[in-house]
Amino acid sequence: METPPGSARSASPEAEIGHRLEDLWNDVQVEPLLSPSEKLNSCFDGVPVSSFPSVPSQVIEIPSDASLATAVEILSKHKILSAPVRNVNSPEDASWIDRYIGIVEFAGIAVWLLHQSEVAALEIMAGSPKAGRAAGGLAAALGSVTLGTPAPSKASNAPAAAGGISDALGPADSGPEAAESMGGSFFENLASSEIYKSTKVEDISGSFRWAPFLALQSSDSLLTMLLLLSKYRMKSLPVVDLGEGKIDNIITQSSVVHMLAECVGLHWFENWGTKRLFELGLPIMKPTLQVREDEPVLRAFQLMRTKGIGGLPVIDDGGKKPVGNISIRDVQYLLTAPEIYKDYRSITAKNFLTAVRKHLEEHGETSPMLLGVITCRRDDTIKDVILRLDAHKIHRIYVVDEEGLVEGVITLRDIISKLVHEPRHYFGDFFDGVVPLPQNSRV
Repeated sequence: METPPGSARSASPEAEIGHRLEDLWNDVQVEPLLSPSEKLNSCFDGVPVSSFPSVPSQVIEIPSDASLATAVEILSKHKILSAPVRNVNSPEDASWIDRYIGIVEFAGIAVWLLHQSEVAALEIMAGSPKAGRAAGGLAAALGSVTLGTPAPSKASNAPAAAGGISDALGPADSGPEAAESMGGSFFENLASSEIYKSTKVEDISGSFRWAPFLALQSSDSLLTMLLLLSKYRMKSLPVVDLGEGKIDNIITQSSVVHMLAECVGLHWFENWGTKRLFELGLPIMKPTLQVREDEPVLRAFQLMRTKGIGGLPVIDDGGKKPVGNISIRDVQYLLTAPEIYKDYRSITAKNFLTAVRKHLEEHGETSPMLLGVITCRRDDTIKDVILRLDAHKIHRIYVVDEEGLVEGVITLRDIISKLVHEPRHYFGDFFDGVVPLPQNSRV
């Protein structure tokens, strides 16, 4: 749908970006030697990051000496998933690179806590007397989880597998029986543990690969931004003001997808967006990992931690159709709203979804978890998927077949990665050994 000559363009900042890209698209159309993907690259390379709309309010920062518990409270209060960490020891006139030490996320905190939990549990299994002191009561809870299953002949003889508790439990202990041993006491001890209350954000800086700290300047191009958010696995990118040495904007994958949704109808977008998912090679891979609704929700979070992924589908007790989705960020409900599990003897994935939905409804909060599972088909267009992701404010959508069985998953990163590609030597050797690409990049 072309904008009629002389008519006013949309006031939306995202739509303004779309129109700037449209002008560039019309210019590169006369270049016969450029492929469609190279034309898109050229368009995004011609628009600076300064064009991207700023966050509606001041960027929320977390002081480096804040505890993990305080960081979770700040993130929850402002309904954000991540925030830059300000170095409280830096001078007032410090440059941005000295003023900030990284970005902390719900995901990073959850990953770190689960790792510490598994270390504590494995120490208990090995008979280490320091485990309880190290985790401030957390190890005791995990010891009962690991060793207190209803089938001691299986659990007590299980080796301390390197992959963590989920591997130590084994498939035979992953059903309702194991769920009973992973009840509310675990999560209660987790949220009240000394390690959660006393560990500072700066203590875990650099200990996880979920949010490496890279910043954009306003003069960088949208192409640079999109490549960092896709190929190089960033989930959010701060934009720094070199003059003041502060972060004045944060660009997320979600905001990019919203920008794309605002560009529907423009020629450059329709040329790409009307392609079917399978034509673009989506879904990239099948979701080999999933959790049944009768399995412990802890197993879902552990799988996400050990496999480096951001979410899992919850499958019905028949092991076929998806009934919900659990993301690593959903661990916030276990840390900030303990009432959601107090009525449950066992916290299965199904109980977790039910309790969180009830909690959200009672507090009048909106969340993708209230929507159930959002799906699409392989013959849907990329435009269909973008509009669905943006409308529901979700980070992933599951691809199902004609019978409703899960065939694959598409994330925000997958979509962005199909929009642009990295030109040869674009970043030079900057990322060599700095941000290594993991084998599994499904976060």
